[in-house]
Amino acid sequence: MSKLAEPLTIRLAAPFERDELEDLQRRASLALPEYRAMLETHPDAIALPAEQIEGGDVLVAEVDGRIAGFAALIGGDLDGLFVEPALWRSGIGAALVESAAHEARKRGLALTVTANPGARLFYESCGFAVEGDAQTRFGPALRMSR
Repeated sequence: MSKLAEPLTIRLAAPFERDELEDLQRRASLALPEYRAMLETHPDAIALPAEQIEGGDVLVAEVDGRIAGFAALIGGDLDGLFVEPALWRSGIGAALVESAAHEARKRGLALTVTANPGARLFYESCGFAVEGDAQTRFGPALRMSR
């Protein structure tokens, strides 16, 4: 993992950032070849409900004043984790997971995620353990917790 040259700030998302966050989610999702065809066929899969932002359930990572990634929570579930593809492997995703875990603990919950099997090593490096299998609209997944 490379280190960021600039300091990383994690904060709550603001409602006016919704479109920018969805655009980031689209870029990050389309950068994964295994999802590209499905996402192009089902563009509705890229959505960040305004209620999540308004409820304080979306954490934004900023580098040099720019949005670099975000994590969305539903209770103790990591509902989404997206980082600008050019910044993958820079520590932003791991920092967002730590912040999401802290938020889940404040709610009295463990952090869980339904993850693409290709992301298993990333989530294990963030302290998650596989609890079982799951199925998503995009195919098989792993249910993990920490």
